[in-house]
Amino acid sequence: MTGPRDQFKPADHPNDHFLLTTVVGSYPKPKWHDRARELFEDEDADFGEDEWEESKDDASRLITHEHERAGLDVICDGEMRRNEMVEYFAHRIDGYEFNGRVKVWGHNYFDKPSVADEVEYGEQWLVEEFEFTDEVAERPVKVPITGPYTLANWSFNEVYDSEEQLAYELADLVNEEIEALVEAGARYIQIDEPALATTPDDHAIVGECLERIVDEIPDDVRLGLHVCYGDYSRIYPEILDYPVHEYDLELANGDYDQLDVFKEHEFTKDFAMGVLDAHTAEVESVAEIKENIKKGLEVVPPERLTVSPDCGVKLLPREVARGKMENMVQAAREIEEELDAGEIDVVASGAEAHADD
Repeated sequence: MTGPRDQFKPADHPNDHFLLTTVVGSYPKPKWHDRARELFEDEDADFGEDEWEESKDDASRLITHEHERAGLDVICDGEMRRNEMVEYFAHRIDGYEFNGRVKVWGHNYFDKPSVADEVEYGEQWLVEEFEFTDEVAERPVKVPITGPYTLANWSFNEVYDSEEQLAYELADLVNEEIEALVEAGARYIQIDEPALATTPDDHAIVGECLERIVDEIPDDVRLGLHVCYGDYSRIYPEILDYPVHEYDLELANGDYDQLDVFKEHEFTKDFAMGVLDAHTAEVESVAEIKENIKKGLEVVPPERLTVSPDCGVKLLPREVARGKMENMVQAAREIEEELDAGEIDVVASGAEAHADD
């Protein structure tokens, strides 16, 4: 699968080369939006469903435009309507129930769901979110969706004989949701599977899940897989067989220690490489980001490189996240100019790229 990439190149793109710039998904929520959620959840507050919907709409519109002002080629609303990547979907899937919050790290808690009955597709999950964002956006919109393996792995399974069986059932539901998104006009879907790199022996299960997900999805829909954390050498090159166009991988946080993993076998798909550390509350300079982008050119040629943060940036201060996005876009455009001028020599896919002195 080579992937329908050119549809996301702006008509007024300034350079001949095109490095697709995008975000992974989550973005810092405005403080007033967090306060609105607290009021909505407070039974004693005079803050109802209509006010909460207005807050979500306003926050989504604000962050969508903030992404566009940063110059990103493909945007999203920063997941302003979502609280957590598994919990949000479990609330919308028939068969899940919640029994209280569990501590995951530091002072962070996760309302870990249980599968208490057979899972079924009831209400749509993301279609209204996409339609709203697509209406207010002037640039193409990407839809991140938590994958079935992570939905299964991060839940208590009280019904199915195995986690594998649960994952396959959930994959069929994800397929239904993506079909609905495509019908609504979505052309860029990112499937988030952070659990994959933490349990790499199950990469065949994820592969089967993806086969179910992509069933009857049109060829003009770009499908990405986001995997963060873990040892990529335990899942690469096997994951290249997955039926997706693009792999979105976290590498900046590890100072690109795992980059060589992807040079040992030809990277035959598109490479969405993290060039911003989502865990560091410092804005990387344009020069630093340009050096990171060049590392990606050691793995794939420019026409198959996507430039993005390592992961969602929701835990950063908003002004830091905004600065990172702006510098990332500027760095990508400068690299494109240098590629146009022949100042960066890209030998071939999988070969080393370097800047001419």
